[in-house]
Amino acid sequence: MCLINFHFQQHEKYKLVVAANRDEFFNRPTQKAHFWEDEPGILAGRDLEKMGTWLGISKTGRFAALTNFRDPSEKAEGKRSRGELVRSFLTDAISPEQFMHELKKQKDEYPGFNLLAGTGEKLWCYNNRQNDLQSVAPGTHSLSNALLNSPWPKSEKGKARLDECLHNEADDLADCLFSFLQDTKVAADEDLPTTGVSLEWERKLSPLFIAGEDYGTRSSTVLLIDRLNNVSFAERTYLQGSLAAEKVFHFVIEPS
Repeated sequence: MCLINFHFQQHEKYKLVVAANRDEFFNRPTQKAHFWEDEPGILAGRDLEKMGTWLGISKTGRFAALTNFRDPSEKAEGKRSRGELVRSFLTDAISPEQFMHELKKQKDEYPGFNLLAGTGEKLWCYNNRQNDLQSVAPGTHSLSNALLNSPWPKSEKGKARLDECLHNEADDLADCLFSFLQDTKVAADEDLPTTGVSLEWERKLSPLFIAGEDYGTRSSTVLLIDRLNNVSFAERTYLQGSLAAEKVFHFVIEPS
């Protein structure tokens, strides 16, 4: 998962609005969003290589999403899969805050990551490279491959476009969110971050939607949790830039 735009606890109708893109190599085996057979309370896509996930929600309203922290010098060999973090949070019963504090004790067991986790009532964000844990304030936020609200071009554009969808009261909010998630415009060189990859790769990775040959946006997810605890979860999957499938789920959060 490389871009998570979200609006938290400031909308009249929705507690949480998420519009996110997952970027990955096209040859990595992946299962579309579904309620897992081995964990029926989890709704998420699934990485079939490590059996974790990048974004999901439980029937009891626990939500989590993950981005990698971009550091090309970091060695991931011998470390645990980051995708297990989302799965572990969704299946756990301890409070989000307690989960994050326990995770801090294991921070060096994983390659660099940002984990956004909580519920429609309270969200936490943790970065293991800076050992930074923060309670997420109400408002619009974006998380890419740096820190929460780092002013990368795709993050700033994502926040602005999400706010436009909400403030314009689009007839179909999900369609509005999916629309901006498909933005393939490359950022200007002077606006690009410096993360240790080549300038060519900084350009390729700068759009909200990456349409590469071997690597790019594999799926887009729109998640809505309203004030009555109704959940709408929609996922669009892509094959080298072309829409391949769409799945939509609706349910009401169960008491934990």
